[in-house]
Amino acid sequence: MADTEAAKSLSGLLNGIAQKDFYNKREVTEELLRRELYSDMSEKEFKSLHDKMQSLLKSIASADMDHAQLEAFLTAQTRKQRGAGVSPEQAAVLSRFWKNQRVRVKESYVAQSSWEPGLRGLSWRVDVQTAASRGDTDHSGPVAVMELELGRAGQDSEFVCLELDEAKVNHVLKKMGDIQESIDRLVHST
Repeated sequence: MADTEAAKSLSGLLNGIAQKDFYNKREVTEELLRRELYSDMSEKEFKSLHDKMQSLLKSIASADMDHAQLEAFLTAQTRKQRGAGVSPEQAAVLSRFWKNQRVRVKESYVAQSSWEPGLRGLSWRVDVQTAASRGDTDHSGPVAVMELELGRAGQDSEFVCLELDEAKVNHVLKKMGDIQESIDRLVHST
C-alpha cells in the first residue's frame, strides 16, 4: 500500500514539475506540490526530492530520450550510491511518466524554442489570366497564387498571398531543390 501511495505521489510530482517547467503553468508552484503531495515531508527533504526529479526530467527531456536511452539512463541512476540516484520504484515511475509525456514535452520544447513565426498552412491555385481581362499583353498566361498561413503558438495567424508566374515558380522550385539537397547532405553525412 505504501509503495502504491509513494508511486502516486511521485507521479503527481513529476506531472506538477512538467506543468510548471514545460507547459508554463505558473499557478503550479513548488509549495503547492509539497502541500498537496508531500505534506508529511520536511521542506528540506521535499526540496531535495523536487530538485532531483526536476533535474532528471530536464536531462531526459533535453536529450529527448527514446525507450532504450531512458532505460540505460535510469539503470545508471539506480546504481548511484548514497541517495544520489533513484530507487528502482522511482525509476519505474519516471519511465511510465516519460512514456506518456514524451511527445507533449517535445512539442512544448519546440514551441518554446521557436522565435519566428512558423508555417501553419499553405494553399494554392492556378489562375489563367487572359490579356483581355488584364489589359496587358505581356502578362497573359497562368499565374500561381499561393497563400501562406504564418503564426506563433498561442497567437492568431497571419496570411501572406503570393502571385508567381511560370519563371518565378521555376525559381522557387529550384531553391526548394537546393534546400532538399542540403538537408539530404546533412542527414546522410551523419
